[in-house]
Order: sequence, then structure tokens, then C-alpha cells
Amino acid sequence: MFHHTHPYDPFIPENATKLIVGTLPPPRFTKRQLKQGDVDFCYGSRDGLLWIVLDNIFGLDLKFETTEEAVRQRKEFLKERGIGICDMVESSRREKIDASDLGMQEVELRNMIGILKENPEIDTLLFTGGNSKNGPEYFFRRHLKKIDSDIRLKVISNEVPRVHQFILDGRLIRTVSLTAPSGSANRAIGSMELYKQLKQKDKDFNTIDFRVMQYREWF
Repeated sequence: MFHHTHPYDPFIPENATKLIVGTLPPPRFTKRQLKQGDVDFCYGSRDGLLWIVLDNIFGLDLKFETTEEAVRQRKEFLKERGIGICDMVESSRREKIDASDLGMQEVELRNMIGILKENPEIDTLLFTGGNSKNGPEYFFRRHLKKIDSDIRLKVISNEVPRVHQFILDGRLIRTVSLTAPSGSANRAIGSMELYKQLKQKDKDFNTIDFRVMQYREWF
């Protein structure tokens, strides 16, 4: 069984007020077998859409290549905007070596509450996916139960993206479950009534445009 460990430590600038929270990069990042077009950093898969969406929102002119310059661009952007990245999963086991969240077994979670206590300026967690099994919100809820915490997520909005809030040591923190920046989420987007309405108004409107519209509000 493949031991899928997270290849990157959390990247949290001192000025971070927001934290991007996912699960694990594809196994090839752990095995150090990157493909052409991958970036050797968080969400660096050439098949992923997070950096494409952020590039659209902020006009970053990012490079999508396996170079130090591509990594530097992303780190500088995160520092300038006060955004960190810390995925929920430290490691998991896989029978099949793929990037499926559902394929993760024997999952070891990072201590997200401890990380939040160490970074007192963070007030927003941006989950790159929802509460479906083995998604980042799902694992965060599981983490809260594991540490026997009295923390409860209070629903603020049940519409996509779902928004919750909780209190940690007297500090209010929001969580936002964004539509996942992966190709597998495109089918779910296509079934959304809002997407259908926007597509009807503009036949060129696509799933990346939909994410740009959604993410812009929270980034």
C-alpha cells in the first residue's frame, strides 16, 4: 500500500489572515515525479485550477512550469495578500496510486486548531472543497471531534459556497467551502442552477469563469 505523505510544509506568512485548506497533492508530488507543466509547490498540479483562477482574478501573469521562478511568484503573491496554505492531511495510505480523495485510508490529520492558535491573525479558512467524504471540510469536522473540542460550526449560509463560523479562544473564524479547483468538480458545477442561468446568458461562460466569480469574493 502506498504511503502518501504531504510533500510541503504549511506555508503561512506572518501577515496571513486567510488560510487555503485542501487535502493532499497528487501522489507524483510525493514521489518527486513531476510532469512537465507542474509547479513544485502547493496546488502545483498542471491539472489543477486554483492558480489559474487566482491568475484570472489578480492578473498575476503566473508561469506554469517546473521552475524556481514559478514557485517564487506564488509565494510572493501569498505574502503580499496575507494568504497561507495549510492542507488538512499530513499523510494517508492508498491501495490505488491516484489523487482521489475517496481513495485515502488511514488518514493522519494536521493539528489545524493548534496551527490557528499559533497564527492569531487568521480569521478565514478557505476550504478547497466541501463536506463530502474526505473533503477538507469533512476532515476539519473530524479533527474537531478527535480533539474533543467544544468548538461547533455555526451555519451562516448553506448555499454554495457554504459558510460557517466558530469561536476559538474568543476569536471569530469563518470557514468557506469553495467549489473544488479540480476537473472532477466541473460536473457538479454544470448541474448548478446558477451556472445554467449564466451559461444561458453567455454561451462562452465556463466552469473556470464560475470559479473566478465565486473565489473573487473570498480572496
